[in-house]
Amino acid sequence: MLSRRTLFRLLGAASLMQVTPFGAMAATGGSVSLPFTDSTVRDIAFAMSKKHYMPRPLVPQAWQNLDYNQYREIKPRLDQAIWSGANREFSAQPFAPGSYFKQAVALHTVENGQAKQIPFARDLFERGKLVPDLPDDSNLGFSGFRLRTPLNNLDIHDEFLVFQGASYFRAIGKGHWYGLSARGLAIDTAEPTGEEFPDFCGFWLETPKPGATTIRVHALLDSPRTTGAYIFDIVPGSTTEMEVSASLFPRQDLEHVGIAPLTSMFLYNGIDRSRFDDFRPSVHDSDGLLIDNGAGERLWRPLANPRNLQISAFMDNNPRGFGLMQRARRFDQFTDLEARYEKRPSLWVTPLAPWGKGSVTLVEIPTAKEINDNIVAYWRPEKPLKAGEEHQISYRLSWCWDAPGEAPLAKVTGTRMGARGEDGRLAVIDFEPHNAIPVDVSDIKADYSSWPQNAIRSHVLEHNRETGGTRLAMTFAASPDKHAELRVQLRDASLKPLSEVWLYRWTA
Repeated sequence: MLSRRTLFRLLGAASLMQVTPFGAMAATGGSVSLPFTDSTVRDIAFAMSKKHYMPRPLVPQAWQNLDYNQYREIKPRLDQAIWSGANREFSAQPFAPGSYFKQAVALHTVENGQAKQIPFARDLFERGKLVPDLPDDSNLGFSGFRLRTPLNNLDIHDEFLVFQGASYFRAIGKGHWYGLSARGLAIDTAEPTGEEFPDFCGFWLETPKPGATTIRVHALLDSPRTTGAYIFDIVPGSTTEMEVSASLFPRQDLEHVGIAPLTSMFLYNGIDRSRFDDFRPSVHDSDGLLIDNGAGERLWRPLANPRNLQISAFMDNNPRGFGLMQRARRFDQFTDLEARYEKRPSLWVTPLAPWGKGSVTLVEIPTAKEINDNIVAYWRPEKPLKAGEEHQISYRLSWCWDAPGEAPLAKVTGTRMGARGEDGRLAVIDFEPHNAIPVDVSDIKADYSSWPQNAIRSHVLEHNRETGGTRLAMTFAASPDKHAELRVQLRDASLKPLSEVWLYRWTA
């Protein structure tokens, strides 16, 4: 329980947070250390939630006016990295503000229970020829930061994690190229009234001990309707793991909130590429939503780039996990030497405490360009988050090649679609080789259903000699409203599940 004196002290710190680009530590200047514990950011968030939201000030106009190419030429200097040369497994580099990042965030280091603000300094950055003269100020702040560690080579600190922009962050494991992103929180995604984007407005980076393989980052979240405190325990590796614990303090009831939101890009693949005149067979950071639901089912939903906004809700009670996955892993599925989409990570969410009732929600937004992230997936609790209460959430994020803890079921490895007659469609679904599925599939059942009823006209199940797996070719009718919901699962003679459940919403 906070004392009255502590509450007023934190309310004062919250006021400083709202009128300067620095965090609550800015009250005494960047050169002074202040006590810090795991509850410090939580206490600041609680205190801020008792005050009206006040947007952070904008950085000077000259910084805002930087165009894309000018901003790219302001690069963090390796020799000025935080903890550089200190015999640590990690180093950190701040990013400059400006251009798209018009509001600064506060960065601090924490060591031996003391937090110290990192002041802005020109020497932290290299500036290219395109960069104009800019006003420098130790109170300028930053737009975010990146973390580095020997990920792919023991002698080189590779970038593996970036926090920058609103509450966005993205990470990679060994051998990955950057792809999809995560967020701290989503509010009113795809609502007609517009989406609210909370910001991480302050970070505290705990100084890792020599030889440590884990690094802890604290983040303060703020938006018009909520505040929050986040702790990220991060372990880079072949799969980069992040354990996330958060306390949210809504200023208003949050009816539509997204927990553990993931954001990705899907332009096209073999399901529907007729709209794109492109040399590449596929273009996407992720190709499917995977769900381990509370009923013990594993669901695979291929992604789509629809012509109209599309929202799907998968009702559940205490889900075991969900994620946006990249299952296309061969170069010939993309043939793009620059983007290397086959190396993009999958991102899996594992709840670390029961989440109760709600839905895994998938939002698919029409796009004509691969530079647009048009896919969002998140957990939406059934009940709103009430104002004036503390709401605690915890989960693990795994930036991986494939979902951890694979179920003993045949995975869907590909989906393709095309016309079949005047009003019909053909869906071809490939499953991976599986010990329980023999070459002779005559005793294997394709258990399917559809909406509208009887949309599926016929199917053929056969062994795929080229892959060693199983292929289902299914013809379905286009309904009068050009819409069909399809569900398929392979089962043995006793109706025991042999594959994931394949789900798809087809729209014209």
